Amino acid sequence: MKAGEIAAVLEQWAPLGIQEQWDNSGLVIGDPSDEVRGVLIGLDCTPELMDEAIRKGCDMVVTHHPLIFRGVKRIGRGDPVSEAIRRAVENGIVVYAAHTNADKVLEGVSGAMARRLDLRGVTPLLDEGGYGLGAVGDLPEPLSGEEALRYVARRFGLRVIRYSEPVPRIHRVAVLGGSGAGEMDLAWKEGAQLYISADISYHHFFLPEGVMVMDIGHFESEVEITDIFFSLIRKNFPTFAVRVSEALGGSNPVRYYVVK
Repeated sequence: MKAGEIAAVLEQWAPLGIQEQWDNSGLVIGDPSDEVRGVLIGLDCTPELMDEAIRKGCDMVVTHHPLIFRGVKRIGRGDPVSEAIRRAVENGIVVYAAHTNADKVLEGVSGAMARRLDLRGVTPLLDEGGYGLGAVGDLPEPLSGEEALRYVARRFGLRVIRYSEPVPRIHRVAVLGGSGAGEMDLAWKEGAQLYISADISYHHFFLPEGVMVMDIGHFESEVEITDIFFSLIRKNFPTFAVRVSEALGGSNPVRYYVVK
C-alpha cells in the first residue's frame, strides 16, 4: 500500500484545499510513493505515539493535529516535537495530518459533536459553500441550562465543564471542536442559546442575556475524529492493518484535579 492511497481517501473526504491558510494538513513527513504496511491513528503526533507505531510495525501515522505546525528552527533532544520528528525520520514513518480540513466537513469534528448531542437540522456554523467551521442545530427538546449541563456531561462522558451563567431555555445549540472562542458571535447570529467549544478565555464568559457557553476541553471536543479516520480507512481498505492508538484515552496533556 502506498502512503498516497491512504492520503487520497482522507482528502476525498476532507479536501486539503479547504484547510485554513495557517494550517499544515496533509503529508508532514514522507512521500506519497512511500510503501506502508500499517497505519496508527492518534489525536496528537507525540513521541509516545511514534514509539507505539514502532512497536506495532506501523510505518504511517495519521493524526488530527499536525506534528509540524509552525516553523521548526532546531531539532534537538528533549523537545516533544523534535523527538517525534527524529523517531519518524530514523524509522521511516510517514506522518499525515487532517486538521482544519477535517473540522470543516459536517462528517468531521464538529459534526461528530452535533451527532453526539443528537442535534436536528444540522448545518455548518460558518458556511463556506457546503464546508465550514462548526455546526449548529436544534435539540430534540428544549432544556434548561442546568439540564443542558447534565445532558452534555453525559453525552460526552465529561468530569469537568467550564460554563457561564445558565439560561432558562435552550433549544438551538452551536458547537465547534477545538479552540472556538473566535467564532462565538457566529453562534448568537445563528440563533443559538448555547455554544459548546474549548479554550474559551475568561472574558468570553461575559455574555449577552439569554445565551450560554460551555467549554468542554480541547481534547474532549475533538477526540472522536480518531474513530472517523479509522472508519474511513477500514471501509476503503478492509484487509489493511489500521488501528487507533491504545493509549489514546490517556494522551490528553491536560489534567483535572476534581475535589471530592
